[in-house]
Amino acid sequence: MSEAVIGDSKAIVTNQPGIHEKLAEIVTKHLKHPSKKPFQPHTLEAFEKANQAVQAHDGPVILDSCCGVGQSSRLLAKRHPDALVIGVDKSAHRINRNDELLVEQTETHDISNYLLLRADLNDFYRLVKQANWRISQHYILYPNPWPKAKHVQRRWHGSAVFPEIISLGEQLILRSNWRLYLQEFLFAAEIANRSGEIIEVNDPQALTPFEAKYQASGQQCFQLLIR
Repeated sequence: MSEAVIGDSKAIVTNQPGIHEKLAEIVTKHLKHPSKKPFQPHTLEAFEKANQAVQAHDGPVILDSCCGVGQSSRLLAKRHPDALVIGVDKSAHRINRNDELLVEQTETHDISNYLLLRADLNDFYRLVKQANWRISQHYILYPNPWPKAKHVQRRWHGSAVFPEIISLGEQLILRSNWRLYLQEFLFAAEIANRSGEIIEVNDPQALTPFEAKYQASGQQCFQLLIR
């Protein structure tokens, strides 16, 4: 990944001049041919735990994908006390990290209406779709951009589970410091008959450590909202 330094953070540099030339072809293929990859056992176990919590909850459900250390999940739970927030990340180390400083800074000591899980989202998304969860908001905050053109299918909008991703949530909210990522996601969403808009992030409190880092370095962060 090629990068240029801006303050304490690094700005993304890509060899793409614009939206990937093969993105429409990739998205169309995935919409026509859903993934049939076998589910991994640890994700099945995590989903069962989450599904029990969802079925027992009488209120909105918020899905926080790629939640990392869970700061965003805790803050979303604090902002939406009537909701159950499900935070999912592939890293057990990040999920199990108990960072008291982050908890103190976000004032989320007494927040309990959230659940953090280690799971493969490529499987988890399909399980959520099969279970027909009613998700009010689905957040994907600062996903790995994979900025090299050859890695386009590693971006969520180029992945085999994009059909499930785009169908989950009354609102789908993505944030990134790479505007092209959101432009590509919106382009892919429009192929799936969804619409949205990209705006600059103007949140009084950073939802994730990455967001705080980018903003402290003078980088602009962007949000895509798809309804």
